Amino acid sequence: MKAARAHQLYLPNNPIYKGAIDSVRAAFAPVWSQTEELELAFSETEILWNAHPVLSEEGKSSDSLPWLFYKDGVRELTIVKGFENEELVKLLDILQRVRKASPDEDDLLTLLWEADFLTLRYRYVDLAMEPAAPLADGGEIQQAPPSEIQQATSAAVEESRAQGVVNIQDFDSTLYFLDEPEIAYLQEEVRREYLVDLRNNVLAILLDIFEQQADAKVRVEALEHFETMMVHMLAAGHFRGVAYLLREAQVAAERSRDLQPEHQRRLSDLAAKVSTPEALGQLLQALDEAVELPPTEELGELFLQFRPTALATVFSWLTRLQNARLRPLLEAAAGRLASASTSELVRLVGASERDVATEAIRRCGALKAQAAVAALGKVLTNTNAALRLLAVQSLTEIGSPGALQALERAVEDADREVRIAAVRAFSSRSYRPVLVRLESMVKGKSIREADLTEKMAFFEGYGALCGDAGIEFLDSLLNGKGFLGRREDGELRACAAMALGRIATIKATESLRKATSEKDVVVRNAVNKALRGVGA
Repeated sequence: MKAARAHQLYLPNNPIYKGAIDSVRAAFAPVWSQTEELELAFSETEILWNAHPVLSEEGKSSDSLPWLFYKDGVRELTIVKGFENEELVKLLDILQRVRKASPDEDDLLTLLWEADFLTLRYRYVDLAMEPAAPLADGGEIQQAPPSEIQQATSAAVEESRAQGVVNIQDFDSTLYFLDEPEIAYLQEEVRREYLVDLRNNVLAILLDIFEQQADAKVRVEALEHFETMMVHMLAAGHFRGVAYLLREAQVAAERSRDLQPEHQRRLSDLAAKVSTPEALGQLLQALDEAVELPPTEELGELFLQFRPTALATVFSWLTRLQNARLRPLLEAAAGRLASASTSELVRLVGASERDVATEAIRRCGALKAQAAVAALGKVLTNTNAALRLLAVQSLTEIGSPGALQALERAVEDADREVRIAAVRAFSSRSYRPVLVRLESMVKGKSIREADLTEKMAFFEGYGALCGDAGIEFLDSLLNGKGFLGRREDGELRACAAMALGRIATIKATESLRKATSEKDVVVRNAVNKALRGVGA
């Protein structure tokens, strides 16, 4: 009654409504521990269980639950286990409609019939055809005492035995009656048999037929079945079966005798169809939006069957996945496909879709793909600074002479971050061929307009590569004086001190010691830091 009232007053998202429904469902649990069915009878003012009133109400209003059933002819309800999970809300909807119904609308009996309940049965009387009280209110059913019922039952059993009727109890103690372990074994085997997925068995049979029967008509029919079953299994979420079909189809293509090229192509197309952007995109979208994912093993097996053509779609979805459980599986598939098909990976470096190109550039660096050097070099001319920076990082990770040579142009890139990343890459790799470019930068005017971080990166890179040949220039910046005794800018002198620290020779150390008493705090700190770096 509380649930019916809450259903009438509140919306389904209201906490009071949810609490009332949960209370009803919880209250059924102890009932189902005792019985599989609950029978309730209705009088005008009472609900009865086994002739005992469990609810009594005064009056015959629309708020009276007993009267609501009784007035429309419903005399008994039988509630079956599971009713509270599936059809409780449906019954509450009907009760609410009956309370608000006008005389011209359907009555309770009609609504119950239309609802077609599975876990709720009812018994009713036709009020129009039975003018006499069909289950008189207050009447009692005459029932024999339990002792008489037991005696009558025993007599009936004895009579059946006398007439030769077989009784299973007679075999309980015979030699051939099953022991408990045997019964348990049979039950387990029956359960295991019911759990077997027949779809894989059917596929195995079809694959055997395809391999052993060289007749073209037989193989074409088998191929049609493969294509149909793959679509059905994908729609049903049976990914393990799809993976099994794709894997075994390749085996069948290798082992089948006298296989025609057309049949070979159709077998190969099974995996190619799953890897197309349209099919794979829909599959990944469905998985990403699913409340519950299929078992990880099933998805892993399916992803193993992707072809290199799936790489672009996989890269694209990596940036928009919302499902945290799906991401590591797709990451693993992306890594496997990228490793197995370097040519496809290199092609995607120049993809028009930015997400795809970004992921491809990263993967080239992670795999140290030498074949991608030329493609990454072209990216350095791209108008997108973020892509150019990624290309610099990937070329740095590849680290081959060709990669570093392609990276040289990035020293003069229009973007500050790209320039700094390139210089640091040359410094870490001790790539001396770029020294000429660096020297022109540190001696040019453009470096004076850069911020401190960029100045420091260029000077430290220059110091790491120039050796003693650059000390004279750096010493002139740090300790030299210009016209009227003026010195260079403090930041530039500090950068020169750090560059001398990277050279770290005796001559460079002597140049640094000249500036230990420098009054400029920035320069003095840089000198002391450089001296600590060389252990002086």
